[in-house]
Amino acid sequence: MYKALIRPLLFLMDAERVHHLVFSWLRIKGNVPGFKSLLSGLFYYEHPGLQKELFGLTFKNPVGLAAGFDKDAKLIDELACFGFGFIEIGTLTPKPQPGNEKPRLFRLPKDQALINRMGFNNEGVLAAVERLKKRKSDVIVGGNIGKNKNTPNEKALDDYAYCVEALYPVVDYFVVNVSSPNTPGLRELQEKEPLRKLLSFVKAQVNTKLKPKPVLLKIAPDLTVEQLDDVIEILKETKTDGIIATNTTVSRDGLSGPADAVQQIGSGGLSGKPLTRHSTEVIRYLRKQLGPAFPIIGVGGIMSVQDALDKLEAGADLIQLYTGFVYEGPGFVKQINKAIQARRKSL
Repeated sequence: MYKALIRPLLFLMDAERVHHLVFSWLRIKGNVPGFKSLLSGLFYYEHPGLQKELFGLTFKNPVGLAAGFDKDAKLIDELACFGFGFIEIGTLTPKPQPGNEKPRLFRLPKDQALINRMGFNNEGVLAAVERLKKRKSDVIVGGNIGKNKNTPNEKALDDYAYCVEALYPVVDYFVVNVSSPNTPGLRELQEKEPLRKLLSFVKAQVNTKLKPKPVLLKIAPDLTVEQLDDVIEILKETKTDGIIATNTTVSRDGLSGPADAVQQIGSGGLSGKPLTRHSTEVIRYLRKQLGPAFPIIGVGGIMSVQDALDKLEAGADLIQLYTGFVYEGPGFVKQINKAIQARRKSL
């Protein structure tokens, strides 16, 4: 029903406007008694065999919602009803910022892809903290953090520190985001020395707490093998708790749609099916180099149940959805979790 009827109607409208309309609808319906129970009954699939222990946390299932979907933690309780084992909010910055000019979110239906240049639009970390204090769901929540657009890179540590301090009481893990292509200069922090300094700083800050929480790094898919090797070295050196591979790509390789239409869209990060194979290859390389125990979250181009299984087979411990959730609809999480359980049962 979603792909045959609902999606075609939604795709007639501007992508970002649809996102806000759906969020408003869910927020209103979420206040209706019994609505969240109805959602859970339709879409939540639970099985003890899906549980996963990772960096000190127990995930009810390995399928999460990637950062960017619920940046400001507005619908944690409602989105948890769709069966996600964890939800990552953000990217959050210390100060509110509007992001880049609109339009900034584009669909490429023929390629099952999205291009976004949102630019870390969010209401600021403190607004998200207040919402998270009121949530009722026990779903695991990760805090994806970044720097404000106007913060120079030499002051970036201050922004990350501010976000860690603010979010600490209300999230279960942190994600250091230096891989978005939509904030000028941000990816320079992925270079070896800036990245070493940043991760060391955040880990040191977390380790001052009575109960340290996991710190993960989210990387771009556009890194060379040499750059990946540098990242691996730094992860080990700084004792970073995990890695998320991968963010969106600046590449436009493999698109089948009209080149002039893509060119007209302009800059931004590409997600969806064109990223599927490459992100899986990055995961496979990371697993080989990092060994069997290092936590890896796989994201990027999970557009089918098989894509999800492939990510796990390549070495991901957990996976995250975004574009696939948009294209495949609310039943996608349940389909994946059922397939994962079926595969485990057959082994």
